[in-house]
Amino acid sequence: ENVDPQRTAFLLRKQWTLYSVTPLYRFSNARLRDYARLLSAFIAAEKQKGLAVEVGVELDIKVAVSSLPDLKGSDQDQAAILVQLSSRSPASPKNSEEKLIWSGWFCCVSGDDLSENVPEDFTCLPLFLANGAESYTSIVGNWFQKTFDCCFRRLAISPLHLSWMAAMWTGCKVDKTACAMELVFSVPRLPQPLDISYAIHPEDAKALWDTVQKTPGEITQEEVDVFMDCLYSHFHRHFKIHLSATKLVKVSTAIASAHCDGIIKFLQSQYLTGVLMLLTELAISRIQ
Repeated sequence: ENVDPQRTAFLLRKQWTLYSVTPLYRFSNARLRDYARLLSAFIAAEKQKGLAVEVGVELDIKVAVSSLPDLKGSDQDQAAILVQLSSRSPASPKNSEEKLIWSGWFCCVSGDDLSENVPEDFTCLPLFLANGAESYTSIVGNWFQKTFDCCFRRLAISPLHLSWMAAMWTGCKVDKTACAMELVFSVPRLPQPLDISYAIHPEDAKALWDTVQKTPGEITQEEVDVFMDCLYSHFHRHFKIHLSATKLVKVSTAIASAHCDGIIKFLQSQYLTGVLMLLTELAISRIQ
């Protein structure tokens, strides 16, 4: 994968909230500085209404909009777009560093099918990821929706897709000592919420997957089902609990962690575009 680890390091180990975004109308990569200036003015106007700022705190918010050309799966993909909000309190010295308070980025990794089927005036960046206060996410999202006639929707991850992530990421090779694979299940129909955490040694999980996968580099639904059924059987043999009657809500591996609410954390730069390819596919399926 042609990703510069130094340029994408800031994306790792942060909790990102996922959104799907319809194509942007008349968006231009040549006007990123203009967009930063216009978004800054929009945030200032919202601040005057008492929004997006903590009570009693006056913040001077600076907006930066830039391109992340590394995050592409094919030549047809649009370059990822990064939006960053930083601030410096009026009480701080003028030479003090600004503090990054919110980040969000649009991307499309191997989204050729969507790009080929939209009119020329539209830009396809179907996946949006945000890190920071929801109030800023709302304001930035509102500005993009009004400016480019697009629509943002939270992107949840189904138990089926989480099981695919568990299988795919288990089969990936990691240079450093890998952490345990952890699956979290929610038990339904109980008066109080109850989650079951199931941790598997990475080498054991990899050995199991290697016995299940028939063709290296290819994954089928049948293989994912067999892999999960083997894990369920092992758990039932020890604890007499049928995990198949629960709901898979979170998967954590050395590659990434994902929650059904649409929360992702990237842990390995060399697999970043691979994870984004899967998330782009999910985002496109929500808007088609």
